[in-house]
Amino acid sequence: MSHNNNSASVNDPRQPSAAKPFVTQPVSPQDLPVDYSGFIAVVFGIAGVMFRYKLSSWLAIIFCAQSLANMRNVENDLKQISMAMMFAIMGLVTNYLGPARPGT
Repeated sequence: MSHNNNSASVNDPRQPSAAKPFVTQPVSPQDLPVDYSGFIAVVFGIAGVMFRYKLSSWLAIIFCAQSLANMRNVENDLKQISMAMMFAIMGLVTNYLGPARPGT
């Protein structure tokens, strides 16, 4: 059994001395993929404020949290997330603390 392991190591074509560590290439902010969850959060936040949909405002907060967790470009993504969070909070405040909608 040990004879097989010894012959396998002799015939091993890999060279540990030639191994190099992986280095990631820097990516410019313009080449990063689009943050769809941040965009969806903005859309739901605006819909929650304009149409007074509670569900839309709650979904905007959920998508804001997802976008915050997956943030890659701090400068651009933070602006978008903060705007979406403001719309979501405004929608929730107007829905729960604002005047009642006519007809309900």
